[in-house]
Amino acid sequence: MSNISGIIKTIQDIMRKDVGVDGDAQRISQLVWMLFLKIYDDREAELELTEDDYRSPLPEDLRWRNWAANPEGITGDELSDFVNLQLFPTLKEKLSVHGRQGQRALVIRTVFEDAYNYMKSGTLMRQVINKICEIDFNNLKDRHAFGSIYEKILRDLQNAGNAGEFYTPRAVTQFIVNRVAPQLEEIVLDPACGTGGFLTAAIDHKRAQYVSSAADEEMLQQSIRGVEKKALPHLLCTTNMILHGIDIPTNIKHENTLSRPYKDYGKQDRVHVIVTNPPFGGMEEDGIENNFPAKFRTRETADLFMAVIIKLLHDHGRAAVVLPDGFLFGEGMKTRLKQELVEQCRLHTIVRLPNGVFNPYTGIKTNILFFTKKPEAEQPATQTIWFYEHPYPEGVTNYNKTRPMRFEEFQTEIEWWGDEADDFATRVATEYAWKVNIDEIIARNYNLDMKNPHQGEQISHDPDQLLAEYTQQQAEIQRLRDQLKSILAKAFL
Repeated sequence: MSNISGIIKTIQDIMRKDVGVDGDAQRISQLVWMLFLKIYDDREAELELTEDDYRSPLPEDLRWRNWAANPEGITGDELSDFVNLQLFPTLKEKLSVHGRQGQRALVIRTVFEDAYNYMKSGTLMRQVINKICEIDFNNLKDRHAFGSIYEKILRDLQNAGNAGEFYTPRAVTQFIVNRVAPQLEEIVLDPACGTGGFLTAAIDHKRAQYVSSAADEEMLQQSIRGVEKKALPHLLCTTNMILHGIDIPTNIKHENTLSRPYKDYGKQDRVHVIVTNPPFGGMEEDGIENNFPAKFRTRETADLFMAVIIKLLHDHGRAAVVLPDGFLFGEGMKTRLKQELVEQCRLHTIVRLPNGVFNPYTGIKTNILFFTKKPEAEQPATQTIWFYEHPYPEGVTNYNKTRPMRFEEFQTEIEWWGDEADDFATRVATEYAWKVNIDEIIARNYNLDMKNPHQGEQISHDPDQLLAEYTQQQAEIQRLRDQLKSILAKAFL
């Protein structure tokens, strides 16, 4: 097994010597397209063994094995000219997307449409290529270890100033998919898929539970869908899909889910399962909010995604969404959105995650909302909501790089969970779990920020939490002011 982390560090050190590569963002972009071509070539080597008539969508001279694999191969100006004048122009514009290999070619063209070669030195580029060639992506251990690279890449992106690219811990994606439990034939969508963590968890779940034939595998491959607007995460997600055996990931779209008018999403777009961690804390570009009806109009990204998610679910479709505390207690448009959620969907469970789950990217407290879309005849859909406050493991006071959250920590929730089919009849209140009636939620103006009644009052000194509480208090004060103004105005009519 290769020391992948060591190889990546060496590659980054080599790239720092190149005058054309300016900063972490360009270094990562350069690394990722090279890794994609190596991974694609390794996958083609497998396909050539399993498919009698496999043909590559790439011209022979552009396949990694024919220009990069030989450590004594082309280098210097010859390599730079080859990459800039032959490789990139062909991959961006000249691959044929027709015929038997058209779909595979389309995947490659989409990946490279926003990729660039930043390296000026062909000699340093050869050194990087030779280090990449040390990784064998047909070796299961190397393939699985590659997942850790995604976290490092996103952490480096944070350092490069690309806010909002949060790596969802594998423990969280596994738990969510485990509880939503997509069936083989059910379409699974992540409308803000990033590098594909939720989708790979769904693939692993379906393969482990259902796939036992070539027909099952084909159904699995057609059931995975993702959308990502940023070029680099999209490239990473596409690479991740290929590593997980989705050979033609044309259902991973390089688009912005929110740029399509809300009213244009129809029955043909609906899916059975949505699992996602939409970007939060950021603002959409000007004009995007105009794609939405007035009652949902905002520039807060996570809120817009929630409006779309509710619409995109089939009747009886299931969703699990990671959202910050601000969504739970927010007023204004958030209140209307939460009302829409509990009326159209059965919001049955909110898992409140502890601080530090998303360290080192953000200290914002987050929650997982689990809900099921209900037919019109069954609306309003939510009658009660269960809350579960996920505790730290014994002896742990926060998560960090050396002590991340682990899937095993969710075992208590899994054993407590029960079955929606019998209305979660086996659930019981515990020191971490409690149930709230919808009437209380409505009386609170759809404020879902419910404190654990089994825990004593705790004083927090966390600045993010204190700021959130201050914002909540200011919103409540403003609501009372507006209510008082309304009463006084009526009194003087």
